[in-house]
Amino acid sequence: MDTNIKKTAYRIQRYYAYIVATIVAIGLPFIQIGGNQVFLLSFDKKQLQLMGVAFDMQELYMMPFLLMFMFLGIFAVTAIGGRAWCGWACPQTIFRVIYRDLIEGKILGMRRIKNKQKDPDYSKSGNATKKVIGIVLWAVLSLVAAADFMWFFIPPADFFAYLQNPSDHMMMIGIVLGIAAFLIWDVIIIQENFCVYVCPYSRVQSVLYDDDTIQAIYSEKRGGKIYDEKTKEKIVFKAKDVPEDMDCTACQSCVTVCPTHIDIRQGAQLECINCLECVDACTTVMGKLGKESLVQWSSTNDVVHGKETKILRAKTIMYGAVLVLIVGMLFVMGGKKEYMLLNVNKTTQLYKIKADNEVVNNFLVLFQNTQKETYTYHMEILGEYKDKITIKRFKPFKLSRGKLAKKVVQLSTKELLVDDARKDTPITITLRSWAEEDPQKVFVLRKAVFIFPRSDKLTK
Repeated sequence: MDTNIKKTAYRIQRYYAYIVATIVAIGLPFIQIGGNQVFLLSFDKKQLQLMGVAFDMQELYMMPFLLMFMFLGIFAVTAIGGRAWCGWACPQTIFRVIYRDLIEGKILGMRRIKNKQKDPDYSKSGNATKKVIGIVLWAVLSLVAAADFMWFFIPPADFFAYLQNPSDHMMMIGIVLGIAAFLIWDVIIIQENFCVYVCPYSRVQSVLYDDDTIQAIYSEKRGGKIYDEKTKEKIVFKAKDVPEDMDCTACQSCVTVCPTHIDIRQGAQLECINCLECVDACTTVMGKLGKESLVQWSSTNDVVHGKETKILRAKTIMYGAVLVLIVGMLFVMGGKKEYMLLNVNKTTQLYKIKADNEVVNNFLVLFQNTQKETYTYHMEILGEYKDKITIKRFKPFKLSRGKLAKKVVQLSTKELLVDDARKDTPITITLRSWAEEDPQKVFVLRKAVFIFPRSDKLTK
């Protein structure tokens, strides 16, 4: 096997993953399906737009399922590939790579990519100026990243329109500037300490790991023990006492290249983000000796116990089943989407008895057109009371996109629905409202309670 190819493969694959993640993050807000975003949580429009379908505030019951899918998806990825999310797709890692390796390393030449332990020497001529330039470059990228974050809450078209009148949208501008300032502070000052001390993910990963979890792991069988199991202190060998079967050269390449400043030879640690820099470093050193890397992206079963790694196992099958169930629930919930909003509320007056024993109930009905077209709305009563209760004071009316209308609707009957002299009787009826232009798609059903008076209040 050509070890040089493997050495470049992980790093290049990671960079490709970063590019794909960046393109998706920036491009997603600009993609529309049927006039709606692929994903948009708009507090302004009070909508969740998902895969081109707009869900209004009354339909945000889907949000818990989306959150469960996201968290369980990350848990499933962790059980299979360790902290693959952290090393290969997390914005924190991508931002640090851009600033540390690209800006400070490649563009300004202030540090070596292979040595992440040594900070730039600012006593050298020009490095202080380069530091300022690096901060300015990252500040510009932070503004772009902050704006991109806002595009998932404010559509890009609206965002740029709002920027033309900044005085009217100071809250939005303040949030963007606040996010950008945090990213500058996070990436330049906090650095990888965010992953180690702030991010809660590192604290729960050990619960999700098992012997089949794929991670960066050092082979003590080949490399030898570098740390004492009990004291966790580094073992210092005298030259004559170094075991003959110990392949580790103590070159420290796997240590100096680690962005979170750990020694992978000490075993699994919560600071490890599975970036595989240590694997690449050891592959280069061992490759020169004609040997396989001592640090592998593999499982404990494979490296330590010599067993085959099982991707399909009880834990991963369970995660897969739950994720499929959540996706199924999302489709079921999405299939119940309503294309108009209708709120039916009874007024404070229970009922009114008119001449000829006509019983009238008043309702306050709120209509909202959530679609892009203008619709003409109708209303009717369904079920057993369809011919017994009539709708009064309501005529079909037009409502344009996004508009609301309040109507006082009277439900009336002259029939003796209930003959009970002891108490008033609540009767549940079903109301249906629909759009004349598309009655098969744009309609809703609502339950309402019609109060019928006790019989002694009616004239005989």
